[in-house]
Amino acid sequence: MQPDKVYLAQTDTTVGFLSQDKEKLNRLKKRPLNKPVLREVDSLDTLKNFVRVPNKFKKQVRRAKKTTFIYPNGESFRVVRDEKHLEFLKKFSWMYSTSANLHGKNFDEKWAKEMADIVVEDKREFFEGEASKIIKLGKKRCKKLR
Repeated sequence: MQPDKVYLAQTDTTVGFLSQDKEKLNRLKKRPLNKPVLREVDSLDTLKNFVRVPNKFKKQVRRAKKTTFIYPNGESFRVVRDEKHLEFLKKFSWMYSTSANLHGKNFDEKWAKEMADIVVEDKREFFEGEASKIIKLGKKRCKKLR
């Protein structure tokens, strides 16, 4: 497995591009290169390597499904629980993830397959699901953004 390649895969929420190269994903989607990108992690232990979860929200983060958290340091993470996607993600432990479409456009399977270095398909095939919830965590408060 090559972490710097761009993978097209069905994530736990929607069809996504995944890579450990954030700038490559932003270039692909024609976004500013410094725009923040969500990271998916395979476990809470992996999450601990990147951020400190405020004590007040540890239980919420531990129990959350299909929820992206923006932490006080400004970085965003989602712990993947979906078995099919987790099987793929465990090979890398973490990856940047973004929806497989041009910035502000709908999913186009033909375009997405052309842009990806490697296409990962499973028996579910590709589908656009509901986007993850987004919650911004502060040290004392949290705010639901989506």
